[in-house]
Amino acid sequence: MADGMPRVVARMTAPFEAGVVVRDLELMRRFYGDVLGCLEVHRSRIPASIGVPAGLGGELLVVWLQVPSGGRVKLIRAQPAPAPAPLAVPLTARRGLAYLTFRVDDMDPVVTALAIAGARPLSDPVVVRARGRRISFWADPEGNVLELVDERGGDPEPGRPEA
Repeated sequence: MADGMPRVVARMTAPFEAGVVVRDLELMRRFYGDVLGCLEVHRSRIPASIGVPAGLGGELLVVWLQVPSGGRVKLIRAQPAPAPAPLAVPLTARRGLAYLTFRVDDMDPVVTALAIAGARPLSDPVVVRARGRRISFWADPEGNVLELVDERGGDPEPGRPEA
């Protein structure tokens, strides 16, 4: 390549997975299962003999959740539990992975369930119309950020421009 970076085309063998480090594994498993419909498909204890050389820090408990539309979220709990991470708002004030996006057919019932389940919205209004879609950002009960997107944006409300 012109910039000196080697060009490698990875041949993916399974859908994408994202790992989320959590303090309360069971709370977060229930949250992602009950609110977003993710199903637990595997659970494993990773011993320190693997976690330390792999750069993960030590012993871990991991739960793999199947996202209904494909892909997986891995909930990872270190032994001992990690300290709470501060939430940076705006999200672009943090480096690295900032949030997980879940595309849903209708976010209205999900927004209601998120609030009941202890998540908190990160914007006002909670749902924003943007280019024919509706988007909504939330912090889960441990402060991890998720975005909801649905295609029901339609026309912007009178007097309110579309983002």
